[in-house]
Amino acid sequence: MRSLKTLSAAVFAMGIGMSASAQDAPTADTVLATVNGKEITLGHVLVARTTLPQQYQQLPADVLFSGLLDQLIQQQVLSDTLTEKPMRVELALENEARALVAAEVIEGIATDAVTDEALQAAYDAKYSEAGGETEFNANHILVESEDEAKAIIEEINSGADFEEVAKEKSTGPSGPSGGALGWFGAGMMVPEFEAAVMDLEAGAISAAPVQTQFGWHVIKLNETREKEAPSLDEVREELAGQIQTAAVEEQVAALTDKADVERKTAEDFDPAVINQMDLLEQ
Repeated sequence: MRSLKTLSAAVFAMGIGMSASAQDAPTADTVLATVNGKEITLGHVLVARTTLPQQYQQLPADVLFSGLLDQLIQQQVLSDTLTEKPMRVELALENEARALVAAEVIEGIATDAVTDEALQAAYDAKYSEAGGETEFNANHILVESEDEAKAIIEEINSGADFEEVAKEKSTGPSGPSGGALGWFGAGMMVPEFEAAVMDLEAGAISAAPVQTQFGWHVIKLNETREKEAPSLDEVREELAGQIQTAAVEEQVAALTDKADVERKTAEDFDPAVINQMDLLEQ
């Protein structure tokens, strides 16, 4: 009988065409071993490989081949010792088969849904008809009291440099950088602060202190700009995911509506029975 090592070499030789003819090339049905008359094929090994954790996927082919085939042989030897499968095993196999087939269908729906036309339509709906979002660039000085903030406004209006005053007196984390907040859009600041910024003209300083949960602010709006919509390529992956999710949900709903489904509810079946694991041993 040929050893597994010899068999491994033969299969890989066929795979790269070292000496075998085209008609001898391996297929998923190529038998790699038999255990008590039951065949273990190359297809079984390939499927087993797909379930390996990522760290094992990078192992050399000869190591993977030998290890997976050994594992399948050992599993078959062990399973053959049972003359009757326990109920929990039979049910687990049914659940696994159901889940695998369902996943295959979902994959097909998701793949078919993402077309160039669908991507363009999703992009146009989300970005093309929407107006440009305004972004703001501002500095601020944060202090504890309204009186402190009023005094700072008077100081700046008298000619003091905003950034230098911020470095000296602001208690916020942006103080050392002159109170610079960089660019931000709607919803990124607390409502009171955002409203005050939107009321300012570029280059202006808030005429009165602005109170938020953090304290009292003196705000300087440096400039505004219109945020450009991203290109289709920049959001392609995001849109594809949204299209796939919508397509799968729609198809699942449609198939469920068409199916002849009868089910128990909490009104006629006690949900607590789900904790009775001993039922699997009956």
